[in-house]
Amino acid sequence: MSTFSRTSRNRTPLARVRLDDLAPFDGASTPTYASAVDAIAQSLARHGAAALDLPAPDAAIVRCGLESARSFFRARPGGLYVYRAGRPPDDGELSPACMVDAFRCLGKAARAALSAIARNLRLRSDAFSHLLDDNPLPLNTVSASELLVSFSHGHLQSGQAPIAGLLCSSMPQVDSGFVTLVASDHPGIEVFSPNGHWYLADGASGPNYLLLLTGRALSHVTAGLRLNSQYRTTNIENRASLMFRLMPRANAVLDCAPISAAGHCIPQIYQPISASQFMDGLHAEEHIVSHHLEAPSESQGNFVNEPSLRSVLSDPLSGAFLEDAMVLSCGHSFGGLMLKKVLEMARCSICNGEVDTASLFPNFALRAVATVVKMEDDRRLFHNAALRKRRKEVTEQMDAEKRNRSSKESSEAGLDAESSRACKGVQYPFMVGDRVLIMGNKRTPGKFVGKEAVITSQCLNGWYLVKAIDSGESIRLQYRSLKKAGETRVQAQAQAQAQHKQR
Repeated sequence: MSTFSRTSRNRTPLARVRLDDLAPFDGASTPTYASAVDAIAQSLARHGAAALDLPAPDAAIVRCGLESARSFFRARPGGLYVYRAGRPPDDGELSPACMVDAFRCLGKAARAALSAIARNLRLRSDAFSHLLDDNPLPLNTVSASELLVSFSHGHLQSGQAPIAGLLCSSMPQVDSGFVTLVASDHPGIEVFSPNGHWYLADGASGPNYLLLLTGRALSHVTAGLRLNSQYRTTNIENRASLMFRLMPRANAVLDCAPISAAGHCIPQIYQPISASQFMDGLHAEEHIVSHHLEAPSESQGNFVNEPSLRSVLSDPLSGAFLEDAMVLSCGHSFGGLMLKKVLEMARCSICNGEVDTASLFPNFALRAVATVVKMEDDRRLFHNAALRKRRKEVTEQMDAEKRNRSSKESSEAGLDAESSRACKGVQYPFMVGDRVLIMGNKRTPGKFVGKEAVITSQCLNGWYLVKAIDSGESIRLQYRSLKKAGETRVQAQAQAQAQHKQR
């Protein structure tokens, strides 16, 4: 049987850290706090999970939540309820009791665990706090994090679709958020460790015990230094559980700036991305995976092994692929920072066997596989980044064209209005060659007033150049000072002289 699919029913001794020991995560580091931080980090690196022990008041709240789940689904064959702080219930919607307190209690524990992970990476304890919801949550705001409450009376019937939180053993999964905390009243969650084994992680299940798992968002903001926890639920019979997922805000930007500032190496594949786009990409991948799950059982077996390949071929400390893998005399292979640590300790971190530096030799097969997987991983990530960039460029181009079109239409409308005003304000009632009478105005010389003239030229803005018939002199006058010679000469002269005297 392949080591990638071998399941170990023996419970791996996860590091169990008291939540009270993580309380001073916002202040000076104490020896107890430093030990708790190191314990969580080592457990995540070796086993892919860790455990938190709750104080008595918080354990009472979790116990209330688990009993509430049983009572809520007692009249139902099984189900799932998702609670988000700040979301108003729908009309007629019923919810389990204690959800507000359970959400607050598990949210506090998840934030403390995230701060401990940050401290272990030489970051400030609040390095990732700006990516989370404000605490306390503002009014009329719905939390991005969620609490999944589930209970099942028995095994899924044949042909029945599995429900999130009640997944069968053939469906391993990785959460998309930062960290996930699971509390249950019966064991049943198996975790895939970096050394290639499934093991029962919540054998000590109970209201005072929380299983700590890490998600994809944490792996991204830590540039792969904290790998994803892959898990599956194998026992769903008569099992109640509370699963809290600490998620980033939708408008947060997931980047590796704190990791880079702390001096860690940032692979090029970890580019800044908004949380909403990051989650959309994960949903697209899950959609592709769902199609694979509809294939025959042989394809499903291949899928079970495939997601763990990256974690097996990566250094648990730095997240880098094992392109420099060395094999020890005990048969285990290491590379990157973990190899350096093993050599410093002179003991294998998996079997605790002694390490003879003279017996080390390169693991060429593992190096070749790691190189191929790394190239495929880079190709997929760069392809997704190129698609996002192209989509952004197309959107910006469409917006620019829309703005230009709107600006052009506004400009044309303004020109049309200006032209209309100009046409309305300027009149040309006479043609070249027309005979007119000079009515004049206060600026018209008196010798021209009342004289008959001929239009010789049309000027701008309603002005004409006219030539007096009797004297042959020319003068430039506006159309308001002229009148067609349709009336008798005596009447026109009298009217013109009268108007000139009035002015």
